Amino acid sequence: MDVLNILAWSVGATFVVSLVSLVGLVGLGLKTRVLDRMLFLLVGLSAGALMGDAFLHLIPEAVEANSGELTFLYVIIGFSFFFLIERALFWHHCHKNGRCEVHTFRYMNLIGDGVHNFIDGLVIAASFMAGKGIGITTTIAVLAHEIPQEIGDFGVLVYGGFSRMKALMMNFLSALVAVVGAIVGVLLVTKVGEINSFLLPFTAGGFIYIGASDLIPELHKEPKLKKSIIAFAFFLVGVIFMYLLKIYTGA
Repeated sequence: MDVLNILAWSVGATFVVSLVSLVGLVGLGLKTRVLDRMLFLLVGLSAGALMGDAFLHLIPEAVEANSGELTFLYVIIGFSFFFLIERALFWHHCHKNGRCEVHTFRYMNLIGDGVHNFIDGLVIAASFMAGKGIGITTTIAVLAHEIPQEIGDFGVLVYGGFSRMKALMMNFLSALVAVVGAIVGVLLVTKVGEINSFLLPFTAGGFIYIGASDLIPELHKEPKLKKSIIAFAFFLVGVIFMYLLKIYTGA
């Protein structure tokens, strides 16, 4: 394929992947009481998907591109960056409003997901450069990868205080960053590997921070044992799905 065809296929594929973020439309039709019961479980699912993605997909793939030592340095940089961003969000909110009870994890989730979607765009663009068939199969793998994460992301945003419609739109805008990644990937075809070798472990560090520092502590706030066990089960579902995805698709 020529460059224009590669660009068209890459942009089209990443836009289709971005539409998965609208899975939250299902949540718009649910009764408030039903959605409230689901949100806590979706936080568990999101935490598991983030941790599974980081340790089972992003870090192993980055190790193949870098030395192990360099990969884990980038993971620490990503972890530290997200820690710094969250402190900045706390500082801004507390000084502006005079109180500190703010769910910063909703913004952290959007930032982390945006970087991850950018990587997806790069990967899809690179795959279409290798051939239309490879590009299509890679897009399908990314779609399967995104479904559990986007369901969890919608739940996290609503749980964090966004209205259902705002959560849906913010999640969709974050997903559209994949289209930007595809365009950058086509324009910087010779640099895709170098960009990914840093962004993959950097994003993994961010996902580990969000999962371990923001979402899992939210699960600890539930005092009821039964609900806590169910939330933990959803956490495991997120991890197991990422593991099965790696085994059966290599994604």
